[in-house]
Amino acid sequence: MGLLEDSVIIVVSQLFFFVGGWIFFVKQLFKDYEVHHRLVQLIFSITFALSCTLFELIIFEILGVLDPSSRYIHWLIVLTMILFMTIVCTPFYIGYFIISNFGMIGGKIVQRVMSFCIWLLYLYLFWRVGDPFPIISPRHGTFSMEQAISRIGVVGVTVMALLSGFGAVNYPYTSMALFIRPVKRSDIQGVEKKLLQTLDMVLVKKRRLAVTKRDNVLSNPGFWNMFPGSKNVVNTLLEEIVSLVELSRHLFLEVAELRTMEERVEWSKSWRGKYFNFLGYFFSLYCIWKIFICTVNIVLDRVGRVDPVTRSLEICVHWMGLEIDVRFWSQHVSFILVGCIVLTSIRGLLLTLTKFFYAISSSKSSNIIVLILAQIMAMYFVSSVLLMRMNMPPEYRLQVTEVLGDLEFNFYHRWFDVIFLVSALSSILFLFLAHKQTPTAHMT
Repeated sequence: MGLLEDSVIIVVSQLFFFVGGWIFFVKQLFKDYEVHHRLVQLIFSITFALSCTLFELIIFEILGVLDPSSRYIHWLIVLTMILFMTIVCTPFYIGYFIISNFGMIGGKIVQRVMSFCIWLLYLYLFWRVGDPFPIISPRHGTFSMEQAISRIGVVGVTVMALLSGFGAVNYPYTSMALFIRPVKRSDIQGVEKKLLQTLDMVLVKKRRLAVTKRDNVLSNPGFWNMFPGSKNVVNTLLEEIVSLVELSRHLFLEVAELRTMEERVEWSKSWRGKYFNFLGYFFSLYCIWKIFICTVNIVLDRVGRVDPVTRSLEICVHWMGLEIDVRFWSQHVSFILVGCIVLTSIRGLLLTLTKFFYAISSSKSSNIIVLILAQIMAMYFVSSVLLMRMNMPPEYRLQVTEVLGDLEFNFYHRWFDVIFLVSALSSILFLFLAHKQTPTAHMT
């Protein structure tokens, strides 16, 4: 195929990804908001389409789809566009919406000038990020593509490692029946009874407060506040009401958590729960293995030279005596492996972005949050390409390496191991402490 036909394939696929990002924006992120800012929606959808195209080009590299020269051209175009979105467009509009949404003084011109100043500050900090790290060969120019990719990689790999470390620990914890505390119906009813009693006490105290104020007004019209005895009674009742309201709030949260735990117990008994329980054991072993391997890599300062697929096939050939065409099967198995990584990465990131958006967004800050998530998404996917390169056989990673430039790829794998280890161990400690503070501990 020629350049024109290959370009048509890329453009059509990008339109498909763009529509997918647009639908996700409307149906998921902004389904509870009536006002959609078209520019924010456009930036998010373009970033999503470019990010998915990076993964598409990796799959095309393995399958040999498109002409090599046209693939190289589209690699450069997509990388240039996603760098522009990450370094110029998205940060500028994040600053613009911060200034315009929070009532800064000045007209449109003043707001744009201030947004430009914020963008210059971001650009300075972005460029300073890479100074402490050995991420690039010193012979590259200051404003080369390698300089930009290397700095995006530092931030993106850090985000990936943090999410991966927490996910590797949190998934077994939330899916395995081993960590589900048994909850009796009597326990829930006991806490509910305490909650109802507390609410009744609040009602009684409020009635007594109203009666006390009325009696004082009737007995001393206009002057009841001057008597210390009456004022002390009112203050005491107010303090008791505040304490009881706070207690009722804690009891309500405890009831909600106990009901959630009861639902988890029932869910774990279903076929779906048993399936996820099995997956939880599998991922717990993976988590232990990954923590061990990361520790070994950090201590020995090593990075894998051969992709996992080729290494596994070579073991089958040399040690098990199987007659396998390593080149043929490495292509197909690598395609399946990379495809799984692509799908799980996109799905996992979108789910995480949705939860994060609902947790902190409001009608006033939603546009800013979406742009920040788009920025993180672009960095995440560029970094995924940097790390996914190692999962590709050498003959398929040549053009990817050529496009990304002369980067210190080994640094990113070591940095991922360090952050993953810190994130996983911190998550284990956090979940251990949280598990000890479950409501059942307070019902005795």
